[in-house]
Amino acid sequence: MKLTIKIALVDDQHLFRNVLATALASDGRFDVVMETADGYILLEHLAAGRSMPDLAVIDMAMPTINGPELTQRLQKQYPQIKIVILSINYRESLIAKMIDTGASAFLNKNCDLETLKHAIEQVHQTGFYIDSSTMRALKARPLRSKTAYTENAPPVDLTKREIEILGLICQEYNNHEIAERLFISARTAEGHRNNLLLKTGCKNTAGLVVFAIKHDLFEVLK
Repeated sequence: MKLTIKIALVDDQHLFRNVLATALASDGRFDVVMETADGYILLEHLAAGRSMPDLAVIDMAMPTINGPELTQRLQKQYPQIKIVILSINYRESLIAKMIDTGASAFLNKNCDLETLKHAIEQVHQTGFYIDSSTMRALKARPLRSKTAYTENAPPVDLTKREIEILGLICQEYNNHEIAERLFISARTAEGHRNNLLLKTGCKNTAGLVVFAIKHDLFEVLK
C-alpha cells in the first residue's frame, strides 16, 4: 500500500488552485488536506493544530503574504513541512534564492501535472527535487563564500563517511536506503545527515544538494 502524501495548496488564483486540488485529490497518492488563497490562513490552520500537511505547494506571488515570506515562516515554525514553490517568474536568481530560503523544489507554474506529481513524490521521499533548469540556476549563482576549495576538499571539514553520505543524498537516497547501502542503522544515517546540515549551515536536504552543486561536488559524488 502506497503512502498518501498530505498536501496544502496556497494560491490566490482560484480556478488554478481548484483545478489542481481536484487533479491531485483524484490520484490515490495524494490527499489535499487544505487549500487557500491566503498564506495567513494556512498559518492559522496550522497554529490551531488542524490537519498537518507533509508538504505545501505555494504560489510565489500572492497579495497578502508572498511565497518567500510564507516559506520563511513555515521553515521557522514548521520545519517538518516540505515546500514546493510554483512560479511564472523563473529567473535563475529567484530559484537559487528560494532554495536557499528553504524550499525543496521550484517549478515553473506552466509545468505539466505529471511533472508536479513527480516533484511532490521526490520531495516527500528524498527531501528535494531539482530539474535541469534549477540545476543551471544553481550552477550560475556565485558562491557566497570566497573560501578556496577543490573537488576533494570542500570548504568545511567533512569526514570520509559524511562525504560518502552526501554523495548518496545527491543520488536521491533516503535515510533507510543509505542505511541499507552502508550497512548502518537508519538512525545513524539520519545522524550523519544532521551533522552535514550543521556543518554546512544548510536548512534542509535540498540545501545539501545545493552545497554539493555550488562546490563542484555534485557530479563527482554522483
